[in-house]
Parts: sequence; structure tokens; C-alpha cells
Amino acid sequence: MKVATYNVNGVNGRLPVLLRWLETAEPDIVCLQELKAPEERFPEAAIRAAGYDVIWHGQSRWNGVAILSSIGEIHETRRGLPGDAEDVQSRYIEAAVGGILIAGLYLPNGNPRPGPKYDFKLRWLDRLHAHLESLVALNAPVVIAGDFNIIPTDLDVYAPDRWRDDALFAPEVRAGWQRLLDQGWIDAVRHLHPHDTVYSFWKYWRGAFERNAGLRIDHVLLNPFALSRLTEAEVDTAPRGWERTSDHAPLWVRLSPRGEASREKAP
Repeated sequence: MKVATYNVNGVNGRLPVLLRWLETAEPDIVCLQELKAPEERFPEAAIRAAGYDVIWHGQSRWNGVAILSSIGEIHETRRGLPGDAEDVQSRYIEAAVGGILIAGLYLPNGNPRPGPKYDFKLRWLDRLHAHLESLVALNAPVVIAGDFNIIPTDLDVYAPDRWRDDALFAPEVRAGWQRLLDQGWIDAVRHLHPHDTVYSFWKYWRGAFERNAGLRIDHVLLNPFALSRLTEAEVDTAPRGWERTSDHAPLWVRLSPRGEASREKAP
């Protein structure tokens, strides 16, 4: 089973790119972020014509998340992160599909820091930690996938000293990431590529993609049950080089149906 996450940076404006990638990469389950479309403007017909069932949580002009499946019906279990009744931003969606529980998220950016947006990011991260506590020990595969807007370590960013004051790389945010790992979640990419340079986002300017001056801010977290099925974890950089594309690239993992134990990549 191939499970992917992709921040499309506008699902309607990038729809040809998304459909091209779905056709060529053939993922089984996809979490999309940054739809930038209200509920009624999500391109449901085009997604279904491409062979995918879909649920989405839209929002006008920004945010928005969706889950796509080519392997069966999606059974939505949660829409929105619990813990704040006043939070109406479309950043979290969760469903059972294909024998796994999958959550797609778009964690707040948090800039400028300090400020209200950064405070909201920290509160959102605390709420995520509280909710995922109830999922990590399930006796079933659980996958948390999305744009976390977190750079976990110096290895995950080109020229880390330039990012020290950014909300994506702030000490409190990195500590929040570590709390998720301490909770029992496993970073799929780092599990299989502990020492490799792996990026999922490159700014549009100054030839960042061509120079590979990127960040790793898109992540897939697995609970221990899902980890036992992990066989691959990669970033598909090809779509980042296409015309009118997102500034993110899709990240995907492959889970074996047999529960074969994964192996860390040799140093």
C-alpha cells in the first residue's frame, strides 16, 4: 500500500499537476493540504474521474485538507482537531480506509514569531499531542501525514543558521515534535534514511529547487503497528520540477500487507 502526503498549494490552480502525479505515481491513499478552496469549489468530479474516492475539509482562500483513496471507500472519523471550540480553520481530517486509520493535517506556519500566529501554532501542537495520545497505541496501523511546518533538526534544512528565528525551526516547535516522537510515533523518513539529506519543500525564488536548498517540513508519522509494515519512505521530487507546480513535493511511504518488519538504512 502506497500512502502519500502532498501540499498542493491550491488544489484548483494546480489541478493538472495533481492529476498528472496521481496518474504517474499511482498512490493508493493521499493526504492533501493547502487546498485554498471552500467546500463547494473542491474539484470532486475530477478527482473521482481519476479513480479516487475523496473526502475534504475546505476553507475559502487558505488552509484545507483532503483524503483520497483508490483502494476503497473512505470512512471519515474526525473533521477538525479537538480541544478548541473557537478554532474553525480547516487543518485536520481523519478516516479509516484500506485497513488503516489515517489523519491528514496542515499544522499552522506560526510566523511571524513572536506573535499571535506563533502562539496559535504552539497551542495547536499541544492539542495535536493530546489527540494523538489516544491513537498511538491502537492495535492497528495508524498513519499521521501532512505538512507539519516543522523542521525537526539541522539535517532537515539547507543552511540551518538562516532559519534559527523562524517559527518552523523555533526551539519550542522542535520540542513539540520531539514530544510526538517520545509519545511513540516514528518518523518514517528518518527511520529508513537516518543520515540522508531529504527535503520536501523548496522556495520558488533564487533557484532553490535547482540548488536543492530546501526544507523537510512534510512528514509521515507511524504508530508501532504501522511501523512493522513499513518498507519504503521517499520524496517524489519530480513534480516539483513541473510547470505551475507546488513549492512542495509529494512524500510517500509503502506499507506491506504482511506486517514485515522494516529495516533502517545502513549508515
